[in-house]
Amino acid sequence: MDFEQARFNMVEQQIRTWEVLDQGVLDLLLQMKREDFVPVAYRAIAFTDMEIPIGDSQLMMAPKMEARIVQELAPKATDRVLEVGTGSGYLTALLASRAATVTSVEFYDSLSRNAASNLDRANIRNVNLKVGDGAESPATFTGPDEKFDVIVLTGSVPTMPQAYLDALTENGRLFAIVGDAPVMKATLYTRAADKAFVRAEIFETVIAPLINAKQPSRFDF
Repeated sequence: MDFEQARFNMVEQQIRTWEVLDQGVLDLLLQMKREDFVPVAYRAIAFTDMEIPIGDSQLMMAPKMEARIVQELAPKATDRVLEVGTGSGYLTALLASRAATVTSVEFYDSLSRNAASNLDRANIRNVNLKVGDGAESPATFTGPDEKFDVIVLTGSVPTMPQAYLDALTENGRLFAIVGDAPVMKATLYTRAADKAFVRAEIFETVIAPLINAKQPSRFDF
């Protein structure tokens, strides 16, 4: 299989047409070897517009979703990033390539260990991998006073957990997919001064929920 041609086609036919126009993001996707982050059995479909099984009943996001996340968050070289849901480590690698450091939390130890191998192979050294329940407050695995410039939740949540918003620095950005199927919205939160937040709904989609995501109170009539 010609991986380079498949990678080029992915960028030009899937990602660029999905409103990912930041040339830096497109160049990064051409450089990062996505096929090295998928299970061997799925390497031939590493560049297709679909979610890919990675074990433990978890799925790797479609390429266009990963690209859109990086574009919307626009991590800078000085940014500290928190990722909830390491998965295969591919999105982790994309974020780490543009940020100062990435702390990534994964529920499954097996996935975290596999991601560590994938990141090592890609020569990504500025990532701190942790195993834990991302549905808990970030303080449980990062420390009570740690703040991040960028946060991304890779599983959907019915409502946005306030604890994650509180973990943002001023001008920090958080990407999450919020809502219940069949209506979920990719949402970007930006922290302004005085603990105020600007909320922008970007597009509609549906992805698997964050494991143990807290459910809001619901009334039966």
